[in-house]
Amino acid sequence: MVEKLYSEFDANLSIRAVKNKSFDENELNLKKIKAFSEVKNVCKSIEEIVILKHEKKWANAEIYGVEEEFLKLAKTKSHLVDGVNFILKEKDNFALIGATLLDKLQGFIPEKGAYESLIIYFPKRDAKISAISNPFRAEMIQVAGRLNYNKEVNEEAIIVPLELVRNSLNYGSNISVVYVNCKQKEQLFDLQEKIQKYVGKKFVVETHYEKNALIYQTSKTEKVIVICILVFIFILAIFNLVASLTMLFIEKKDNLFTLKSFGADKKFIFRIFFYEGLLISFKGIVIGVFLGLLIAICQLYFKLLILPNSGGQAFPMWITLKDTLFVFAIVSIISILASYLSISLLLKINESDVTSK
Repeated sequence: MVEKLYSEFDANLSIRAVKNKSFDENELNLKKIKAFSEVKNVCKSIEEIVILKHEKKWANAEIYGVEEEFLKLAKTKSHLVDGVNFILKEKDNFALIGATLLDKLQGFIPEKGAYESLIIYFPKRDAKISAISNPFRAEMIQVAGRLNYNKEVNEEAIIVPLELVRNSLNYGSNISVVYVNCKQKEQLFDLQEKIQKYVGKKFVVETHYEKNALIYQTSKTEKVIVICILVFIFILAIFNLVASLTMLFIEKKDNLFTLKSFGADKKFIFRIFFYEGLLISFKGIVIGVFLGLLIAICQLYFKLLILPNSGGQAFPMWITLKDTLFVFAIVSIISILASYLSISLLLKINESDVTSK
């Protein structure tokens, strides 16, 4: 889910200037970058903070002035809530906007053939604020569609044609960033290294993992925390096993001397109770794994749990053999250790009862 929400809007790689907010696009040979065998899409972009107005409503937004190739790169069609998926039509400029941002402006997407209109206020470069000067340049634009990615994009993003932003900000041949998508995920870091070597030290090439490092690190940390909680629950549950073995040992204590009389040594008696502990624990493990997989499969196909405020999005779940075996191994090790230690301790404490009556 994290990959879908954050990586489909953000390109696999972003090329930015190290020192400046923008750079001349002629400093990069984009044809050379497109020629790399691992490259799928390349798109120029200008990113800027702007102000949007719709009737009496105002909102700050992050504008993305992009080429039409960006729509393929970001898979906007699959994230379109309503409206149509384009930013240029017969040389007319249109916008795609985050769903929450449009709601904040109290706008909507009309039926086919009609478009909502917004006013974009672009900051003038090198403009001085005074009582008689206007530091913004206003442009009217029609909204073609509404997008749903993640909280940040939904609340802040508006996508418009590159030339509109370039002319409104007086950027000339300058751009903010070059987006690059690779053909296969496995090629990501090799392509990053290759492009970084080509563009030199004046530019930095970031992966979408590095751009959203906190989100991905949080996702990984969350998994570790869940495993720790599971281990803690297993340790608590193992006391039931220890209690069962203890009660069984007390119940059969009178029979231990009889076994000893028939020639059973301490190791033989240990194996009897140890294997009994394994039978009890592994019966529970097998049933638990089966029920866990059953619940996971039901969630995948029947959406038992729905994320709040997600428009019907099911709580994400995925079954892997690696994770299943990992959980099975953890519970098995804890059960074996619990059986071994508890029986060893019981035999040590009651050694006199085992050897004599």
